[in-house]
Order: sequence, then C-alpha cells, then structure tokens
Amino acid sequence: MIVTAGRVLTAPDEEPLQDGAVLVAADGTISAVGPRADVIRLTGPAVDRWDLPDDTVLPGLVNCHVHLALDAGPDPVGALRDTDDGVLRSAMAERARRLLDAGVTTARDLGDRGGLAAELRDTIAAGAVTGPRLLNAGAPLTVPGGHFWFLGGEVADDASIRAAVADRARRGADVIKVMASGGHMTPGGAAMWEPQFDVRQLGVVVDAAREAGLPVAAHAHGTGSIAACAQAGVDTIEHCTWLVGSPAEGRYETPGHVAEMIAAAGIYVCPARSSGWARFPRLDSLLDRLAFMDGHGIRMVAGTDAGVTGSRFEDFAAGLGLYARAGWSPARILAMATTEAAAAVGLADSIGRLAPGFSADLIAVSGDPLTDPAALGRVRFVLARGRPHVPAQVSA
Repeated sequence: MIVTAGRVLTAPDEEPLQDGAVLVAADGTISAVGPRADVIRLTGPAVDRWDLPDDTVLPGLVNCHVHLALDAGPDPVGALRDTDDGVLRSAMAERARRLLDAGVTTARDLGDRGGLAAELRDTIAAGAVTGPRLLNAGAPLTVPGGHFWFLGGEVADDASIRAAVADRARRGADVIKVMASGGHMTPGGAAMWEPQFDVRQLGVVVDAAREAGLPVAAHAHGTGSIAACAQAGVDTIEHCTWLVGSPAEGRYETPGHVAEMIAAAGIYVCPARSSGWARFPRLDSLLDRLAFMDGHGIRMVAGTDAGVTGSRFEDFAAGLGLYARAGWSPARILAMATTEAAAAVGLADSIGRLAPGFSADLIAVSGDPLTDPAALGRVRFVLARGRPHVPAQVSA
C-alpha cells in the first residue's frame, strides 16, 4: 500500500515533506517514506493507493490513559456495575473504534474488569475487530475497599501485592497499575489527596513488576503520594495533581525537590486531562502547576482518562487544547501525543514516528498541526498497523 499526501510529517521535530508518500509493507510496517515521486518508483502497478493531496499525514496518536470499561456518562461506575460482561465486551469494542476515529492508534487502558481489555487487545491485534493497539493493566492494585476496589484488584500485604503482580503478568498485562492515592469515584474509600500505599509498599509493587518485566503506572493525586511514587521509582505518574486537601478547597503544594526527583528519574507524568479542562473552576492554578512541572524538566505525555464522566473517547484533540492554552508550541503538543507518548509506554522503537521498520500507524488530518493543533481533531483517514480505517464522521 502507498499513502500520498500534500504534506507528510514524519515526526514533530523534523521538517515536513511536501508532496510526500509512505510505503507500507504487507506485514503492516513502513517500508519507505519520502517524496511522492521517489516512493512511487519503489512500487508495482498492483499496489493499493490512498491519495490525500489536501491533507497532512503524520504518526498515529497515543492516548496514554483510558478506561474502556467506563462509559463517560454521569455515573460510569454505576453503569459498569449494572452491565454484564457480554454487553460490556461490545461496548468496549465500540469505544475502541471511537478512539481510532479520533486518530488514536495506540491506547493504554489503565483499569478494566475481568481482563476484558486484554481480550479486546488480542481481538484487535488479530484483525477481528477494528481498533487501536491496546496496552492493558487489568484491575489496578488498590487497598481493601480502596479506590476502584470493585474492579477486583484489592491487595492487603506484601505477599498479596507480589501475587497480584505475578497474576497480571501470567494473564498478559502490559503494565501494572497501582492506586497510590485515593480518588473521587469510590464512595467510602480514601480521599483523592490521601495515600493508599506508602513508599515501602510502592517499592514492593515496583520490584515485583521489574521481576515480571513490566512497567508501573501510578495513580497519584496527593503531593505525599506523588513523592512516594518518585522515591519508589515508578515509570509514569498519572494525574500528578499535587493536592493536599479536598479539591473544593483548592489547596496544592508543589515541592521543588520532588519535581526534581521525578525529572532526574526519567519518570513521565500524564496529567490525564480531557476537554473538560476548559470548565475547570481553578484553571489558573492548573496552568500554574503545569508550568511548575515544565520548569523542573518533567516530561509530560498526553492522556484523557477517557471513560470517566465527561471524558469521551473521541475527545483526544480537544484535551490537547489545554497545553495550547498553557502556551506550548504545536510541535511540542504533537510530541506529547506521538514521540514522547511512545517512549512513555515503552514503544519508542516501533511507534510515534514515520520511519522504515516502524509500525504503519498514521493519520491524515485536514490542516497543518504544526501551526494549528486543532487540526488533530479533523481526522480524515487512519492506518493502524497497516489496516485502513475511515472515521465514521468522514464516511457518513
């Protein structure tokens, strides 16, 4: 297959190719990228062609934080409890397709029920269902009665932590998720800013995961939990809100030494913000905390927490608008969702850029995302592992 376009952007930090093309091999990897005339000379007469002369082709997007088991409605937890596995399978597949419609060709599911995300991952990989490449964590580790306990990830001591990690590894998890702090979606559990695991326990999680060859993603809203995650050496910190009290109180603490520890350890932060950022009651505070992390050299990547209330699966580009509001350049915003995100999820050698040998994950958008980040919301065409997909809003 060959895809030609008026502009081909191989990576956010590289010069766009005008009138470029991408050649895709039968195994779903990229064979060549370059000027259209040069790439066409490498093909035979029977090659499939997608000609997109008015669009920009660029690497597929990576959403580092989603929950396919949740419906993004007003009560996603209640809806999940009322949905049996058969119905949930179909709903998760439809949500995965909506991610792909939005140009997301890789997504990391950080908490599902009953291993259904892993099942869907394998079904998509086999080509039986349309969707992005999925990385899955299974049920997050949490304390008894803790945040998202109902997904089945409760652990009470070191032995149960190690057993839970080993179980996820046997079941084919791609990442271990741990709820280092509480959250707002679990009545009766720890509050968002309260720790659920101390630094020693988080160290047990990290050690067990390392033994299994898996990274650790840590949910952490509270400043104390963020510090513990940094000391324990997790791979990514999700949310990283810096709370020291109820969100309604709006109290945050941002210790510079903790930020420096995160940056020095190479830990990625995924703020996990959806399009709802524009309605955040303390937007100035949120922007200040982003600037604080940026000023201390913390590497941030894109994710939307899709599935929680108001965070729709097709809303990826709108979530990136937060970083434009923060004053970040379009190239940097694009890197958050491609090259940097690929590195954060451990796939920097196969996704996130258009280069020979990389997976043929690409999208075509109307406009130029290097001058207008909103162009990422105008997806016209998708290749996911070399499989063509036309978004529903385009084909309608």
